Formats: sequence, C-alpha cells, structure tokens
Amino acid sequence: MDSLHRLVIIRHAKAEGYAASDAERVLAPRGREDAKVAGTRLAELGITPDVALVSTAARTRETWQLIAEAAGWSTTPEFDEALYGADEDTILDLIAATDESVATLLVIGHNPTVGMLAQLLDDGDGPAEAVDSLVLGYPTSAVTVFDIAVPWARVGPGSATLRAFEVARAD
Repeated sequence: MDSLHRLVIIRHAKAEGYAASDAERVLAPRGREDAKVAGTRLAELGITPDVALVSTAARTRETWQLIAEAAGWSTTPEFDEALYGADEDTILDLIAATDESVATLLVIGHNPTVGMLAQLLDDGDGPAEAVDSLVLGYPTSAVTVFDIAVPWARVGPGSATLRAFEVARAD
C-alpha cells in the first residue's frame, strides 16, 4: 500500500544544563545552530508539516521556532503540555487523534520517549543504514521521517516505514 501519511519525530536540540526548572531550560548555542540545520535539511527533503505537535518546554518551543524559520514553514504549532512528560502511549494517542486530512504530522518531544517511539513504530523495511542508526541512539536534534500506510488512528508498533533518520549537526 502506498503511504497515506508522513510522520516526522524530532528530539529537541541541545539545551542548557540548568534553569529555574527543567521545563524552562533553553537551547544552548550549539542547539540553536543544530536546529537551524535540521530545518534546512527538512526543507531539502521537501517536508512541510500540516500539523506540528510541540511540547510546552522552552527547549522544544525554541527548537520548533528555529526549525520552522530555517525550513520556511508557516505552520502554526500546537503546543501540548501532554508531550512534556509523555510516554509512548500518550504520543500514540495524540497521533491517533489526528484528522485524516493531515498528510504530514510533526512531533517534537523529549527522550527517552521520542527515541523509543521511533524504534517502536519502525517496521524494519526502511534503508538498512537508517534502521541501524536509529537503534544506536536518539541524540539531540535527531530527526526521523516515516511513511505511514494506515489511518492515523491505527498507527502503532511496526506500522511505519523509516524513510530517513538524521542527526542535525552544525559543523
């Protein structure tokens, strides 16, 4: 079956180590540069999200802003507090609630959840190098692009084909 949807999962860029609270941690200088690289790369891949679900933490909001600016997107993000402390099931519930008219859904969240979610969704049919890289870890600024051949409500373990896995780094 051809892809019905595209799902992009991103771990926020590198954040400062300390702030008044974990949710208030902003991006480190390296993180700001890496987020811009991620946006440029996503634009090169021809990806524009119809819907962007972003954790309410400062570092994820800033990651979104820099990626969107670098990619030239005008998508208005949906900042969702549930993504801050989410587990994989919570994110799957958010994905399942996505309207079928949405072709491309982007999620920016936190590890270990987003890395575990990406591994959980992978059906193993993507490029071997990308699949191998995915299981080695999910560092800051990791970006995974999946093709989804089922309705959003049926997205679950092994239901997504990995198309790209990259870790955005400014040189």
